[in-house]
This record gives sequence, C-alpha cells and structure tokens, in this order.
Amino acid sequence: MYANILYPTDGSESAEAAIEDVRDLAETYDATVHVLYVVDTTHAGLGSDPDQEKAPGMVGHPEGGTAGMVGDRSTAEEVQRTLERQGESIVEEAREQLGDVDATTAVRAGVPYEAILDYAETEDIDLIVMGTHGRTGLDRYLLGSVTEKVVRTADVPVVTV
Repeated sequence: MYANILYPTDGSESAEAAIEDVRDLAETYDATVHVLYVVDTTHAGLGSDPDQEKAPGMVGHPEGGTAGMVGDRSTAEEVQRTLERQGESIVEEAREQLGDVDATTAVRAGVPYEAILDYAETEDIDLIVMGTHGRTGLDRYLLGSVTEKVVRTADVPVVTV
C-alpha cells in the first residue's frame, strides 16, 4: 500500500514527535522512508531586509540563526551552505532514529511546502507524514503553516502528528 513514505522535518519538537509514527508505518508496510529537510529560502536572509526580525533556521537565532543578514551574493551562498549542513545533520539524526527501517535522506532549498510537494512527485511518494507545527513562528499564523499547505495541495495522503 505504501512503498515510499516522505518524512519532511525541520528538526523541531513537533517534527520529531512524528518519527515514531513514521517508523511504525514503514515497518507495517515494509516501506522506504525519505527524510527531507528544506532550507527555507523565503526566510534564510537570502535577499531579505537586513532590519527584519530573527527567523528560525538561520545563524544567530536561538534555534539556529538570523534572517535578513545577507548583504551580498557570497554571504547568501555562505548562509545557504550553512543551512544545508544543518539540514544534513537533522536528516542524518532522523535516519538514525528510524533504526533498521530502510531510509534515504535529502536536503533541498526553496519554499518548504513547494519543495515537499515536488519531492513527493519526483520520488513517487505514497504517503507524507509530518508534524503539525514547525519553526515558522508568527508567519505560520499569518501565512498558513507548511503542513496546512501540504495537506491542502498534496496528491497523496498526508498524516499529521
């Protein structure tokens, strides 16, 4: 029924709460888990206003970094590489938590919900399992959460935890 399960994670507590469900589903269906981290280029300071408030996932933020710190292209590339390394660490940790479950990891950059949906399509994902709240803070309430956008627009079932 489910051969490929996508587990998008940002390393937040909510995302980590879903890992047990991901593992159980993968074991039940003998599925491969695809662990995905998306570098959020809408909040990564990649061309944003330098006076912008701190945003999650960036260097200098209590949870990982600051937004709006990019003044030139080389700095933007450096920030993105730093966030990609952070993402690689997060997906590897999740992979370890999955134990003996067959798993693959990926780090992508872009608008999170779009990157999740694109990955699901290109990797022939049968099910997406994700936490209901990530690190998007106030933006989640103003713009709608990544999870909500995935639930509303995904072509495959989405389990939220």
